[in-house]
Amino acid sequence: MPRIGVEPIRRSALVEATIHEIGSHGTLDVTVSQIARRAGMSPALAHHYFGSKEAIFAAAMRHILTLYGAEVRGALIMARTPRGRIEAIIRASFAPGQFRPEMVSAWLNFYVQARTSAEARRLLNVYQRRLRSNLLHALRQAGQAEARTLARGLAAMIDGLYIRQALRNDPLSAEAAIGVMMHYLDSFVTEGDAS
Repeated sequence: MPRIGVEPIRRSALVEATIHEIGSHGTLDVTVSQIARRAGMSPALAHHYFGSKEAIFAAAMRHILTLYGAEVRGALIMARTPRGRIEAIIRASFAPGQFRPEMVSAWLNFYVQARTSAEARRLLNVYQRRLRSNLLHALRQAGQAEARTLARGLAAMIDGLYIRQALRNDPLSAEAAIGVMMHYLDSFVTEGDAS
C-alpha cells in the first residue's frame, strides 16, 4: 500500500539534489544515479517520478524560477516608488538564496540547456519576459524615455553578473553584485526621476 504524500516529498528531494549536483559539478553532465544518490533514493525511483534526466532538469528549473518569482513579488510589495521597484527587482535577483554557488551554476547550465531543449528554452523565455516586463513598467513610471533600452541593459547586466559568478573569474558577494547594479542604476535614474 503506497504512503500518501510521499511522492511530492521525493520529487522535491530529487529537484533539490539536481540543483546541488549541477552546482557541485558545474555542468549538466550529471547522471540520474548521482542525483538519486544525493536524494537518498534509487535511480529507478527517480526515473519513475520524472521519466528522464531532461524532465528532472526542467523540474529543477521550474523550482528555481518559482523561488525567484516569489522573491521578486515579495520585494515588489515593499516598493513605494518606481525606483524602489527597480531596486526591489535587483535585490531579489541577487538575494542570498538566489545567488548562492549551486543556484548560480544551475542558472548558467540551464541557459546552456536551453540551446537544445525546447522546455528549457520556454522556461528561460518566460523568465526573461517577466524580468523585462517588470523593469520596463518601473522605468516607464520613472519617466525614462529610453525605458526599453534601459530594461534590456539592466536584464543583461543581471545575467552577466551571474555568468561571471558561475565562471568564478571575479566572484562577488550578493551585496557587491547589488552594489554594482545600483551604481549603474544611479547613472541614469536619479531619485527625482523615479519618485
